Amino acid sequence: MFWDVLNFRYDEYPFELFSVSHLAAILVSVGCMVGLYVGRHRIQGNMKRLFKWTLVVLLVLSEASFQVWYIINDHWDVAVNLPFQLCSLSLYLCIIMLLTRSYRIFEIGFFVSMSGAFIAIITPELFFGFPHFRYFQFFLAHLTIVVACLYMVWIEGFRLTFGSLIRAFFALNGFALFAYLVNKMVGANYMFLMHKPYNASPIDYLGEYPWYLISLEGVSFFLFIILYAPFIIVKKRRKEEKVNI
Repeated sequence: MFWDVLNFRYDEYPFELFSVSHLAAILVSVGCMVGLYVGRHRIQGNMKRLFKWTLVVLLVLSEASFQVWYIINDHWDVAVNLPFQLCSLSLYLCIIMLLTRSYRIFEIGFFVSMSGAFIAIITPELFFGFPHFRYFQFFLAHLTIVVACLYMVWIEGFRLTFGSLIRAFFALNGFALFAYLVNKMVGANYMFLMHKPYNASPIDYLGEYPWYLISLEGVSFFLFIILYAPFIIVKKRRKEEKVNI
């Protein structure tokens, strides 16, 4: 049974969008985010260090197990396994962000990760359903990416500016340009720059290739603004509180 869930046979463990197992993964993910917010004031001192290192370990294990899974099934391929998908990139950024507490990495990682990983939880490019290994690895990796970003805001106290949004947007386009060059060299589809995902996704509503790439620019910037909006609200409230004191 254990080895069965490590196979590479899609038909034995099909994934269905918004099935019971998918909805369960979404609910667990949202529950973890809410739980982190509710318990944010309790994560201090040794607890904070333990929580941070737990996130780092989960991210590293998620990526390592993903690569090993491809290797043991003799499916490892430069067109699939290099870290140029948006969520793979986010995972590496989050590891560096947690280890270094770099603000520049945070501001780029937050926008890139939250706009990619959270959407991936809702509409995943996933071909293996419950209880396959890939099902658990996929949702654990993406949830940990999101939680790592929220940890930096709610526990470490990092904040974003409009400049952060602009820098993150240009960084994302820089990553996309590099991924496009890699795609051309190895025949890959990193960041879905060559064609749409095979599974149903929001990209399906953005037009045909290559026009959906232009639409993605606008959607990405809009998502960045939505992610930045809570920081504007909090900043405005703090200013009002200071005035009223």
